[in-house]
Amino acid sequence: MSETGLKKVAIIGSVGIPAKYGGFETLVEYLTQTLEGKYNITVYCSSKSYPERLAEHNGAKLKYVPLKANGFQSIPYDLWSIAKAIRKHDTLLILGVAGCFAIPFFKLFFKRKFIVHVDGTEWKRDKWGKLAKWYLKTSERLAAKRADFIIADNPVIKEYIDESYGIESVMIPYGADHVEKLELSEDNKKTYPFLRESYAFSVCRIEPENNIHSILECFHGIPETLVFVGNWLYSDYGKRLYAQYKDAKNIHLLSPIYDQHLLNEIRSNCSIYIHGHSAGGTNPSLVEAMMLGLNVAAFDVGYNRATTDEQAAYFADVEELTCLVTNNPVNNAVAMKKIALEKYTWNAICEKYEDLL
Repeated sequence: MSETGLKKVAIIGSVGIPAKYGGFETLVEYLTQTLEGKYNITVYCSSKSYPERLAEHNGAKLKYVPLKANGFQSIPYDLWSIAKAIRKHDTLLILGVAGCFAIPFFKLFFKRKFIVHVDGTEWKRDKWGKLAKWYLKTSERLAAKRADFIIADNPVIKEYIDESYGIESVMIPYGADHVEKLELSEDNKKTYPFLRESYAFSVCRIEPENNIHSILECFHGIPETLVFVGNWLYSDYGKRLYAQYKDAKNIHLLSPIYDQHLLNEIRSNCSIYIHGHSAGGTNPSLVEAMMLGLNVAAFDVGYNRATTDEQAAYFADVEELTCLVTNNPVNNAVAMKKIALEKYTWNAICEKYEDLL
């Protein structure tokens, strides 16, 4: 307990707050807002992402680790954060399993509550090599066996965790009511003149499991316009696709947009949102599209069907996506908005986290 009598909680595994991007960061932003005054919260942040380092935000103390929070550095980043937090906090909320390999060790010396959000099946992602996949799978197993609570963000992930490890995990998705549907401004129409016409839209990290290659191949063969936002120059995969499609007249490949107002303007006015994710769980970009009331076409995998209550349009390959875009116009925007309002609001989600704490 802290001097104020409030339980001390450390939040570990996000890039940090104030939230700039990402599902975990937005989650931490709303958790600290909701729980301010109820807990003494410390959030561990990556100093690499915050040149200006605030001491506090939303009433939470901010501590900085001199490593990146993502990629291969996520493992030492999480381990460093846990080691720093373990002596001074009653509860550790760990987002992702990168540092969970060490939970059994810390449990030997400290009686602390560990709550772990497993963040989908991270070890299945194509970007990891064999050793990294083994490490992440082992960390997932150790988290499931030794943490006090496991959070899954999707019913399919919950079923996998429960059946694989013989436990009862807690299902808590992401919120999306922070997004706002906006009209395109005249200035942005001038900056991006292709937005004046009907266009499909997608935004994500440029990774193979997000099926970017299939989406681009589809639109390269049809006249419809596609606007795609992503980190194209981050990997060989992205660079190759960017070089292949950057000159296509109907395909517009935009660099990452961290201005949420601009991003909301662009995606709010698309005719259809294309969601190609095939890994993970409840993807924040999908629930945000649903909350904006967009027509959604999602890759046909159990996670996406669960997120959208089987009411989106689904595609498994280039041919099926082509059919959805050209021959079978998607019209599920009202259903997507209704589901989002019922399932993906931050107040309800933060209440579930507070129950665990």
